[in-house]
Amino acid sequence: MGLTAEMWARDVYELRKLDVNILAARGEVFDAEDVRFVEGLLRKSHTWALIDDLALNVVSPILLDAPDAEQFRLSWSQDEDFWVRRTAMLTLLPRLRRGLDGWDEFAGYADAMLDEEEFFIRKAIGWVLREVSKHSPDLVFEWMKPRATIASSVTFREAVKYLPENYRSRLSEIKKPTARGTQS
Repeated sequence: MGLTAEMWARDVYELRKLDVNILAARGEVFDAEDVRFVEGLLRKSHTWALIDDLALNVVSPILLDAPDAEQFRLSWSQDEDFWVRRTAMLTLLPRLRRGLDGWDEFAGYADAMLDEEEFFIRKAIGWVLREVSKHSPDLVFEWMKPRATIASSVTFREAVKYLPENYRSRLSEIKKPTARGTQS
């Protein structure tokens, strides 16, 4: 961790990105004890280009077998730092890409953050929904139906991107503004 501390001591993106790549390549040397250390890196990242790699390739593998993984994510999902909230959802993405393990947990976080103003939260929700829709379009369709009118445009656009046309058109009809300019 000494090299990591040195590379993160200066606010130089390229050094931090290099270190994230090194950390991801050496993921097998981490365990649940290292979550707090990596959380410190998350809090220094301030850009999706570091956060996403840390969440998907460093934090997610650490939490895979951690007994209190859900507690970490729950705490992060309520953090005042939106990058940490984004991480709470994105750490579930590798598992969700392989099946449905973690869906209920993600859906809970997404529901709690659906009305967020922050673009990077809205984008993360849509991104995860888009990825899940590739193998479980029915699940994403059913989740989006009651939320289509409140989901942001970016969340909606990402969520429906790979849905079958009939699902996309039905959700678009729900999302479409009425004549008075309100959501139907």
